[in-house]
Amino acid sequence: MIREMSTSVDESFIAVPGARLYLREVGTGTPIVVLHGGPDFNHNYLLPEMDGLAERLRLVYYDQRGRGKSSAGVAPEDVTIGSEIEDLDRVREHLGVDRVTILGHSWGSLLAMEYAARHPERVSHLILMNSAPASHADMLRFRAHREADHPERLAAMREIATTPVYAAGDVETEAGYYRIHFGAALRDPQMLETIVGRLRVDFTPSSIVQARAIEDRLYEQTWLRPDYDVRERLRPTRVPLLMIHGDHDFVPTDCAQRIADALPGARFILIGDCGHFAYLERPAETFEAIEDFLG
Repeated sequence: MIREMSTSVDESFIAVPGARLYLREVGTGTPIVVLHGGPDFNHNYLLPEMDGLAERLRLVYYDQRGRGKSSAGVAPEDVTIGSEIEDLDRVREHLGVDRVTILGHSWGSLLAMEYAARHPERVSHLILMNSAPASHADMLRFRAHREADHPERLAAMREIATTPVYAAGDVETEAGYYRIHFGAALRDPQMLETIVGRLRVDFTPSSIVQARAIEDRLYEQTWLRPDYDVRERLRPTRVPLLMIHGDHDFVPTDCAQRIADALPGARFILIGDCGHFAYLERPAETFEAIEDFLG
């Protein structure tokens, strides 16, 4: 069930070195910066369901540098995990707060963890929803899990990815790719078209190609490094952590549990009959857990 949301939406851009970030703000009260996943998507796939939290909280979404409405004037080589952290800090400064609550979904959770590990004094609460793996080792576990459970899906995705139309950023071809990719990520197959239809709002074929190049760069600087493990840097921070995961998420539950285990006192909520999009599939349970965590 989607909560009714009547609060007005404010849209703006903020200048950061080498780019302009698109911001969307809704609600009042405690600000929560919402980090989209991908990392080659933008915030649109989270709407309108995530806005249900705006009854009590102030949600601040932004399109990450080089994606969606933050694409103008950005080249893939302009984006690093360091620039991602700096952009997030500029958003915090724009909000006028010393410490901020951060909510990351999927890959956005990894970005949230990176920020908290580097600037724990600037994070009041950390919420990770359907988190991507936090280490190279868990990324390999995730891929092995998918290969074992759905080899036919991965083969079909690889076949699409070799076509010239996919390489050129054709929107419909890519939609077919993501129908396969997320086909095993949702408990209700009727929700698949909802997600796929939102992934490329505010993208063109050329900006899709750009976003993929950014994704590859971010993978090279994180997951693909054999020694990568953000949990070890997060462990000493003591940042209050809420982990929300679906019992049928295509990211294995033990990958999420290992993140929660890194921080003493972390809350781990496993939502039943739920895949990789808890805010869409189980909004009532998801929002109740977030509101309870924030008090």
